Amino acid sequence: MIRSAAGLALLCLPLAACDRPPPDARGLQRDEVLVQISAAGRTDMRPNEARFTAGVSTVAPTAAAASAGNSEAINRVVAAVRALGIRPEDIQTRSITLNRLDYGPNRGRFEANNQIEVRVRDLNKAGQAIGAATEAGANVLSGPDLDVADPEAASRAAYAAAYRAARDRAQAYAEAAGLRIDRILAIRDGQANDGPIVADEVSIAPRMAQQAAPPPPVMPGRNSSEVRIRVDFALEPQ
Repeated sequence: MIRSAAGLALLCLPLAACDRPPPDARGLQRDEVLVQISAAGRTDMRPNEARFTAGVSTVAPTAAAASAGNSEAINRVVAAVRALGIRPEDIQTRSITLNRLDYGPNRGRFEANNQIEVRVRDLNKAGQAIGAATEAGANVLSGPDLDVADPEAASRAAYAAAYRAARDRAQAYAEAAGLRIDRILAIRDGQANDGPIVADEVSIAPRMAQQAAPPPPVMPGRNSSEVRIRVDFALEPQ
């Protein structure tokens, strides 16, 4: 009888455990309610550096003449921007091409192209650098692209704003339902979207006069950085 009673007691233990609900895969505890919030955060920051591409296109009767003339011209462009304090590591060759022209008035001649990208870390010198490049002989220009030197700082501010928006919305749901926020179950990163304004590519005609033209204005404006996050909140009765 004793062994039988003990066996019955041991048999009842797993049966009692079976009465408990299985753990929630989302991490919710008893009496908690899940609310999933998707929110966006945005920050506007003033750009503090610029990038532009300056190029030289040279046409000559022979490939050697086109290449030599083009090299001389691009070296003048590099020297002009270097004279403004642009460091060598902020000047990068983007493309060098040499082609025989098979159409148009220059048919049978050769065209050499050389393009460099210039990074101007002092935005106040951006217009001056562009003007210096064109005055030195650059006849193809694209940009400038206005950037923030530390994009992570803008992202951090945007994520903080997104989380505040998500929590405010969760708080509104909780109050409307007579609940309160208990804890955070998960935070998921969404897709970021940076939206600086980039100028279209333009062609600049060769200089017709010897006097220097005023540099083009470069207006920094503001760059917008937007991110999205998803936050899972656990709500419980007040």
